[in-house]
Amino acid sequence: MRTYDLTPFYRSTVGFDRFFSLLDQANSDGSPGYPPYNIERTGENDYRISVAVSGFAPNELSIVAKENTLTIKGEKAANQNAPATSEVLYRGIAARTFERAFQLADFVQVKNASLENGLLHVDLVREIPEAKKPRNIPITTSTAVAAPQVVDGSAEKAAA
Repeated sequence: MRTYDLTPFYRSTVGFDRFFSLLDQANSDGSPGYPPYNIERTGENDYRISVAVSGFAPNELSIVAKENTLTIKGEKAANQNAPATSEVLYRGIAARTFERAFQLADFVQVKNASLENGLLHVDLVREIPEAKKPRNIPITTSTAVAAPQVVDGSAEKAAA
């Protein structure tokens, strides 16, 4: 895959840094596949992100919404409940630290989060302010078309 150096654009543009950062992220293959997640649309303006976090307790997870980024982190504490005599022969359940970041559109806010059956559900809602919503402008008509009124009669004098 080709990689592009966007450094010249950073030097010669102002205000497009977020756009170029998104291009850099899309271009990189460094996005981890752990933990898997789903993004669902649950309503016209409602969304849900479900992240598979089996084995993590609620106190080992953190959700941070800052500006237009939602970051979900998981830090697994050392397993202190396991007896010292046990030996793991095969470890298929990943219990590693992770960090997932999601770019949110404008006016999207986190409504709530819940942990059920090993899935972390983060509910989002897009609330557009009234000032940004389109509004209908009524068109009025008058039955008699009034001629424009002349304030100064100099135009009539010049025509005569």
